[in-house]
Amino acid sequence: MNILETAWQRCFDDIGSSRPPPCVWEELQAHYSEPHRAYHTLQHLNECFGWFEKTRQLGEHPGDVAFALFYHDAIYDTHASDNEWQSANLASDVLGEYVRGDSDANRVAALIMATMHDGVAKGQDAQLLVDIDLSILGAAPARFEEYERQIRFGYNWVDARAYREGRSHILKAFLERPAIYSTAVFRDQLESQARFNLAHSIAALAA
Repeated sequence: MNILETAWQRCFDDIGSSRPPPCVWEELQAHYSEPHRAYHTLQHLNECFGWFEKTRQLGEHPGDVAFALFYHDAIYDTHASDNEWQSANLASDVLGEYVRGDSDANRVAALIMATMHDGVAKGQDAQLLVDIDLSILGAAPARFEEYERQIRFGYNWVDARAYREGRSHILKAFLERPAIYSTAVFRDQLESQARFNLAHSIAALAA
């Protein structure tokens, strides 16, 4: 059993619910395996849950954080601006139809919406989820460069100049934050590398 299958099972143990039918898990994997994706794939989920399993004790509702992680990029289209909203709706629908226990659909939806990264996350669970989602920024340089190529592939319909300008704006916004990560664990382990990676990528985009 791989890390994602194990995490999927444990998620519902934490929520206090039986697992949904296998078709739900199969559908979720199909979303993350869509051919237009390069970064927001099962690779990304694997990396996220690698961090989650090391930091789950930081969450108040670990089952909700795990469920939100699974669905935070379930809907992904670079032409759309409402991916998080659609992903949150899908998660809420799955919870409402199949899941019983202690999970709260509104709480899960709010966690997914926090991955828009349009402000500092509020609350323990949101901070943990967002830091996990941003862990790629502090990855080893080779993985970060691969990530940047993957993001570019997803926006291959954008011309080079517009992409450089837009991507630089996004990366500078993270670099200009007083702290990229909200939790001490992620700041201690990833903040310095993330700042190096971001500065390097911004310089490359400007070259």
